Amino acid sequence: MKFYRMNNFYTGQETIGSPIDGNYWDSALIVDNGDYLYSLGDLEFQDFYNLVKEDSEKNNLHFSLKAYVETLISKGVLSNFSRDYSPSFQSPIYPDEVWAAGVTYSDSMRERQAESNSPDVYAKVYNADRPEIFFKGTGDRMQPPEDDLGIRKDSGWDVPESELAVVIINGEIAGYTIGNDMSSRSIEGENPLYLPQAKVYNKSFSIGPCIVPPEEIDPQNLKVGLKIFRKNEIVFDGNSSTAEMKRNVIELVDWLQRSNDLPEVAVLMTGTGIIPPQDFTLKQDDIVEISIENIGTLRNKISLV
Repeated sequence: MKFYRMNNFYTGQETIGSPIDGNYWDSALIVDNGDYLYSLGDLEFQDFYNLVKEDSEKNNLHFSLKAYVETLISKGVLSNFSRDYSPSFQSPIYPDEVWAAGVTYSDSMRERQAESNSPDVYAKVYNADRPEIFFKGTGDRMQPPEDDLGIRKDSGWDVPESELAVVIINGEIAGYTIGNDMSSRSIEGENPLYLPQAKVYNKSFSIGPCIVPPEEIDPQNLKVGLKIFRKNEIVFDGNSSTAEMKRNVIELVDWLQRSNDLPEVAVLMTGTGIIPPQDFTLKQDDIVEISIENIGTLRNKISLV
């Protein structure tokens, strides 16, 4: 089961939170159960998550987004339409804060050592108890699927980073999605203290296309793929697995919240195990596709910012 936010959605039927027929929204929360797409109306994902949690606790039921949606479908509460429909999507959630973990894969450690004038820093982080976690940005810097992602004009070496992203609502893991954590290797390589400038800038990340509930996915056993297209040709194609992560998702989420209260909605990107070679850099108009098993594919075009 996957949750999307669809643009320009219309329904003439009753949906949750909208009892009046003939409704129109700029976007709607959509559930894909594998057979049909169902509308949850203009609810945000966190609102639906909190509604299900509250109802489960009130009725002493096991909390499950999937079971709750299946009950709504069986009761005929949700309007549905064919999967043949080809809508455009926003990012499935608008986070107040986005964080990212680095050096969570051995390949990432080695590549960051190779680019850096201070290689020991990354080995120490990889082997330490405390992970590297840094602030990536607010929702205002997030780009939805299919929109442009940025590479800095003052950077000469830029790469995408294909990452499993954890959706955190009120401190709890509420689901998983895909993140593209754009990075300037030239800026960070010059000095590790330049990490914020290498990571935080306009259009520096994308999240999407959907959220998969935590009960439906094993975050430590997912195939990850990265493809980069230039003039309709593949110029990079790499693969990894979240099974290669040194630190698991629960550990990273725990460290993120130590002495650090999160807002209601936050996202944590968990690092990458796919790094293009040192002679590769992104260029304007490149297309980046990140695929994660059981979630989907996040696609963005590259522009200069």
